[in-house]
Amino acid sequence: MKKILSLCFVALLSFGLAVQDADAKRFGGGGNIGKQRSSTSQQTATPPKPAQAPAAAPAPAAPAPSGASKWLGPLAGLAAGGLLASMFMGGGMGGLGGLGGGMGNILMMLAIGAGVFFIIRMLRKPQPQAQPMQYAGMGEQTVTNMVNTGGGASDMPAAAAVASTRPAWFEDEPFLREAKVHFIRLQDDYDRSDLNDIREYVTPEMFAEINMQIRERGDKPNKTEVVTLNAAIQEVVTEGDWVIASVHFSGMIREEIGAAAEPFSEVWHIQKSQSQTNASWLISGIQQL
Repeated sequence: MKKILSLCFVALLSFGLAVQDADAKRFGGGGNIGKQRSSTSQQTATPPKPAQAPAAAPAPAAPAPSGASKWLGPLAGLAAGGLLASMFMGGGMGGLGGLGGGMGNILMMLAIGAGVFFIIRMLRKPQPQAQPMQYAGMGEQTVTNMVNTGGGASDMPAAAAVASTRPAWFEDEPFLREAKVHFIRLQDDYDRSDLNDIREYVTPEMFAEINMQIRERGDKPNKTEVVTLNAAIQEVVTEGDWVIASVHFSGMIREEIGAAAEPFSEVWHIQKSQSQTNASWLISGIQQL
């Protein structure tokens, strides 16, 4: 009975190891190996913030009434009083015998009325409002944005102070093309257990990891087929002597013969020494997303 139980335990253990090996198909085993970068995890976990609509400009305040308008009522009253005094106290409406004096009074009332009308019209004339000062060559919206954001020429040196560590000689398109070629080539090397070729493209630490995976797999056949492949530069930085380019690979890959292709998404960290002459790009880590 004990022999039967021991054989069953060994069979289950062997089956479990076989299932574990069957999952490790593509280059790197589909896990995190080698150097990992925290910036890659932060870029994946933190969603971009939605853009906020710009705040509407406040409506212009209504112009305050001028001090001169306060005197319109009293002046009109004085003018009316003067006309009444001229009419009733000056004999302007006296008898017909004083026709000459009556005509003079009428002319005097007309002159006073014209003067009062002119004064009231001048006091009611709107005063020109001062226009806001604008910078030469800038529209109103540009000046408003500079005030709201604190932007201006003085902020340009502060923005330039945060300099990128990306080398000026780095070109995305040629690098991505070579990265795709090496991705497919290394999948084939991994299937054929070609450690000599793999050694040319990885760091010593990565080579030790890949070598261990291939030895654990033994003589079991491995066949990987890349169905679709996309590549994008995630970041390029300089850290000490090393230039590190993080490439995001994604697409569909078939890891078993006859099985359906499955999606994958991982970042390869590829580094190059700046001090060594004719240094090659070497894969230093694979990070799953």
